[in-house]
Amino acid sequence: MKLNISKAQLYDYLIIAARVWLSYMLINYGYGKLTDNQFGVTEQELNMPLKDLSLFRVSWYLADHEPFKSFIGISQIIAGGLLLFRRTCIIGAFMSIPIWINILVWDMSFMGLASVFTIRLSFYLLLTGLILYHYRHRVFPVLRLSLQQDKPRFNYPVWIYLLLPIVGFGIECLPLLVSKVFR
Repeated sequence: MKLNISKAQLYDYLIIAARVWLSYMLINYGYGKLTDNQFGVTEQELNMPLKDLSLFRVSWYLADHEPFKSFIGISQIIAGGLLLFRRTCIIGAFMSIPIWINILVWDMSFMGLASVFTIRLSFYLLLTGLILYHYRHRVFPVLRLSLQQDKPRFNYPVWIYLLLPIVGFGIECLPLLVSKVFR
């Protein structure tokens, strides 16, 4: 039995496999964070002097705090779910890029530059790039449109732009004023 599979079909199948695999990894790790199966240290490690713990174990202790852990877990599950479906896979791929980069930099910082995880995360980024390249007919027009020179809705005199730092400072103080009102 001979299979007549074109290179285009094989490439398309590879992209589907990459989407499913990356989705699985994101959902699996996200679920692990939400169910306390990732991050944290043992009771014995918690009672050790900080200088006796590896940098990796210290990082896992820090990452085990809320809402950080849940935010990362939920973000991974959402990105993984979006990658599964053709209609949403581009959004999932773009959403997963900062997740992969964050984990990559975290692993490089706390486990070393040449760890297996660093290589694996770099490969996940490459696969994500391949997914975006595969759907380039949908991605590039949006990127082109967003990078086009856009005419402003209104023209302001130069002195209005000089007031922007003052207005920005006012915006920064607004939450402080609101918190005083609701005390």
